Amino acid sequence: MLISIEEARDALRVDGEDNDVIIIPLLESIPSYLEVTTGRTWIDDTSVHPLAQTVTKFLLQLWYDPQNQDSERLKRTIDQLLASLTVLGRNMKNG
Repeated sequence: MLISIEEARDALRVDGEDNDVIIIPLLESIPSYLEVTTGRTWIDDTSVHPLAQTVTKFLLQLWYDPQNQDSERLKRTIDQLLASLTVLGRNMKNG
């Protein structure tokens, strides 16, 4: 996973483990989504790129609550971050 379950709960502003059954599958799907979208993996043996962690938090917020009043703003932000990650990925050695 690109971020820990604790970081995910913090990004979603949820307490406790009650929602982990929803959060964990979302977290597990984000690395594949980023790889397909940007053409690069963002996890290596030792670290995760900070921009990939940031977009992970925004994707998680959007996917967890897609009807949120801020969903359109989140979508625009995510699109911009994905574009940046794609360019960054082209300039880095693929993992």
